[in-house]
Amino acid sequence: MGKNNEEFDSTAINLLGVGTNINGDINSSGDIRINGILTGNLTTKGRVIIGDTGKINGEIICKNADILGMVEGKLFATESLSLKATASITGEITIGRISIEPGCKFNGICKMTDTNSSNTENKIDK
Repeated sequence: MGKNNEEFDSTAINLLGVGTNINGDINSSGDIRINGILTGNLTTKGRVIIGDTGKINGEIICKNADILGMVEGKLFATESLSLKATASITGEITIGRISIEPGCKFNGICKMTDTNSSNTENKIDK
């Protein structure tokens, strides 16, 4: 029997694969992994993982993020951001907590907020 269209699995992991390019915005309730290229904004109530082949040019709004690839633009993570050694970030980040591995490239502005701040949480709820 098929699922009702109104039902969704908020624990599902969405994947944008290598060689896939999207021009436009993505909104998701679950986690998402980007191994391709997104030119546009990404909003999710879950975790964002930008793989080492992934690239985003736009705004990211999420709860948690692990970055191995490239991000150009603004990134809002209400809880935590983990920048791996292969990450390259250009832009502005607003986060609750941050972890940076040696070798990561970050050029821009970093603003840390209280993890209970309604400022970034309101962005996710939009």
